[in-house]
Amino acid sequence: MKDDILRVLLSQEQIDQRVHELGAELTEKFKGEEPLFIGILKGSFVFMADLVRCVDLKSSVDFMAVSSYGCGTKSSGAVKIMKDLNEDIAGRHVVIVEDILDSGVTLNYLCGYLQNRKPADITLVTLLDKPARRKAPITADFAGFEVPDEFVVGYGMDYAEKYRNLPYVGILKPEVYSN
Repeated sequence: MKDDILRVLLSQEQIDQRVHELGAELTEKFKGEEPLFIGILKGSFVFMADLVRCVDLKSSVDFMAVSSYGCGTKSSGAVKIMKDLNEDIAGRHVVIVEDILDSGVTLNYLCGYLQNRKPADITLVTLLDKPARRKAPITADFAGFEVPDEFVVGYGMDYAEKYRNLPYVGILKPEVYSN
């Protein structure tokens, strides 16, 4: 598996430090509130678990499964919700936790979809921001790292459901996904 990685982009230590910083920033932003963290499955599960443990607030969590990728490497543009929320978000401070903000198509759709449910506000937190690929008019409120236009895996992110368990973010060798 590690032989498929061209190079490590972000080490486990770099990620850990930045996740703690993001947790402190969110603790400050939502001081006195009880936000609802919504993890976007599957890619955000590792980041979400680490992030919520770094937020010093009463909060709750829920998950959604939303996709515009399938098993490919490029967004299809067609957003599909495979798992919706279990909790009512009306009047709640919603924090969407995503692994990577890439084309923005999925998150732009999702924010509009959730806004119709009348939350107090929606805050978007992403571990990685890849602005070179942006197709939709959306930006993260909090981003861990800006990354180049490379195919990244690890720390929850995958290619064909593999590599999620890497403790770092690495660039996948092109020959792995171009076959």
